[in-house]
Amino acid sequence: MDLHSGLPFWIVKNELFNYYNPLSKNHKTEVAVIGSGITGALVAHELCKAGIKCSVFDKRTIATGSTAASSAQLQYEIDVPLCEMKKKVGEETAAKAYHASLQSIKDIEKVLKEANADAGFENVSSLWLASFKKDIKLLEREFEIRQKHGLPVEFLDDKKLKTQHKLNYPAALKNKEAAMMDTYSAATKLLKFHLDKKELELYSHTEILKWKEVKNGYELETHEGKKVQCKYVVIAAGFEAGQFLPRNLMKLISTYVLVSYPVAEKELWPERSLIWETNSPYVYMRTTSDNRMMIGGEDEDFRDPVRRDSLLREKIQKLEKKFNKIYPEIPFTTDMAWCGTFSSTEDGLPYIGTWPGKDRMFFALGYGGNGITFSMIAAQIIANKLSGKKDERAEIFKFDR
Repeated sequence: MDLHSGLPFWIVKNELFNYYNPLSKNHKTEVAVIGSGITGALVAHELCKAGIKCSVFDKRTIATGSTAASSAQLQYEIDVPLCEMKKKVGEETAAKAYHASLQSIKDIEKVLKEANADAGFENVSSLWLASFKKDIKLLEREFEIRQKHGLPVEFLDDKKLKTQHKLNYPAALKNKEAAMMDTYSAATKLLKFHLDKKELELYSHTEILKWKEVKNGYELETHEGKKVQCKYVVIAAGFEAGQFLPRNLMKLISTYVLVSYPVAEKELWPERSLIWETNSPYVYMRTTSDNRMMIGGEDEDFRDPVRRDSLLREKIQKLEKKFNKIYPEIPFTTDMAWCGTFSSTEDGLPYIGTWPGKDRMFFALGYGGNGITFSMIAAQIIANKLSGKKDERAEIFKFDR
């Protein structure tokens, strides 16, 4: 299935990682990682750092699935507000999930430095806007519970929001511990770093079609009939991981993203903040290193790629109008646009770890709007498990939570 269409900005901005290496013979490794996007790259990094031999497989050109279409906003906030999540999983668990997400932003920055990977990582502030006056109460409840659990947060009323950020909204929650990055660049540079150090084997255009449990591990079979023997498998294939799961756990959603022509730096909004809103589905916004502006949203339940793609022109017009409503004084002319598919879960949390009773197949499923931060958490949990280290976060994100 096509994970995105249109013209994703990141593939245009970066030089394509021109790597072609299909698996041409039977192969043996300790850990087989399926998926070469940001999730697979982070998993591979943590495994290599732990001294665990691994190989990465992808049916596409490296990192050209969902990673290439990501808006790459790094926020500790999860799609389900903390004040609502506590009703689903309990307050203590919800708070731990939020703190784990906060820590992961710092950990991503550290990983990029470890690999000397310049991926446009930049710390910025984040604004969660009350779309309507009635949403102020939600922000107040969320502000109170975040303060209670020591999470960075500031409440801005309409006057402060107008003065500090030139926004005409009823209120907002602000925090200064968010970030943005170039996810395609991060994934490809992480993989190349370990390839160059000969710590990793990477196979493109190699689709895993069959798998079976064998003594002490798994045997995988590619579309060309080649066999892969491994002790463990890590599924880092985004929503395409569904074929490896005993039952469906995800809701597929189509989202749409626009990138503007570059503008003068003085025309950008204050602090280059990440912006999103309480409305559902919400609009999300960020800037890029070359002074472009990005807006996404207009999400719809996914039905099929043809319908998703057919709506792109209509969605461009709607998102342009929404940008103009948020910042009417900033000129926005669309240069590139694309649509993609992602997954969500009922409680807003990812699924990380093994399916009950299947102890050698790990899943790193960062479903939701925080896929990159969840991927960092998943990579650490899995590497810790295979290194014999206890990680209490595993309980928060397990399948049978």
